[in-house]
Amino acid sequence: MNIDKCFGIAGWKNSGKTSLVASLVSEFNRRGLKISTIKHAHHSFDLDTPGTDSFKHRQAGAGEVVLVSANRWAIQHELNDEAEPDFATILSKLTPCDLVLVEGYKKEQIAKLEIRGAETEQDFLWPDDKTIKAIASDEPIEGCSLPVFQRSQIEEIADFILKTCEIEDETD
Repeated sequence: MNIDKCFGIAGWKNSGKTSLVASLVSEFNRRGLKISTIKHAHHSFDLDTPGTDSFKHRQAGAGEVVLVSANRWAIQHELNDEAEPDFATILSKLTPCDLVLVEGYKKEQIAKLEIRGAETEQDFLWPDDKTIKAIASDEPIEGCSLPVFQRSQIEEIADFILKTCEIEDETD
């Protein structure tokens, strides 16, 4: 997958990143684009449920467990003592698509939109991060020369992302 076809949604906890990504995926799907997402979690997570067969496989020591059904498949890879894979490694695992939306990975060198919630108290990312290309905020932003969207302007944000990544809109 080409890193130029990646666009990040960055922001602090509870700023609305996941809601924006989900809305953008729906909008891009409506336009006929094939979208993948990468979500970086800063905490431990588990896709499996204790007691299931696949959970028992992992508990027994399987390094990878592949779950396959008529509707989807997934590979769970146990890191054990391995380091977390870098962004390029994760990107290389994806099937080719039109665009990869990335939630998290604030420090990754890809174009990003910073999202701000009304209750966000942390400093803005954009003054020190040149990968931030626009902001989504329902509050005015003083001294910002970047494009600023309302968080609800999904179509306009989608247009901006496609233009930034030089992706043709299927609905044009």
